[in-house]
Amino acid sequence: QVQLVESGGGLVQAGGSLRLSCAVSGSIFNFNTMDWYRQAPGKERELVASITSGGTTRYADSVKGRFTISKGNAKNTAWLQMNSLKPEDTAVYYCNALIWGSTYWGQGTQVTVSS
Repeated sequence: QVQLVESGGGLVQAGGSLRLSCAVSGSIFNFNTMDWYRQAPGKERELVASITSGGTTRYADSVKGRFTISKGNAKNTAWLQMNSLKPEDTAVYYCNALIWGSTYWGQGTQVTVSS
């Protein structure tokens, strides 16, 4: 059974940094794309960053220049490095992987940025 396991969330002051990770287990295939979404209280889930198996990345305008998505060459893992965090980045962050036509979600990890 394919599972996505997230880690790395927490509480940080504005201007600080956090690194989220998302590891795929139970699959013999590497992901085709890995996305990071976030959902703040009372708001819809939004796409934050995306990376393809070939390394192509894209970002939401709100995080460009502050967040970096990357993946391991051998490991079926992706990371989201978040710098210069702002209180408006506070949300539950979810990873989402596309693997051979099926999508999978991580359990979510809370990121809280205090002002």
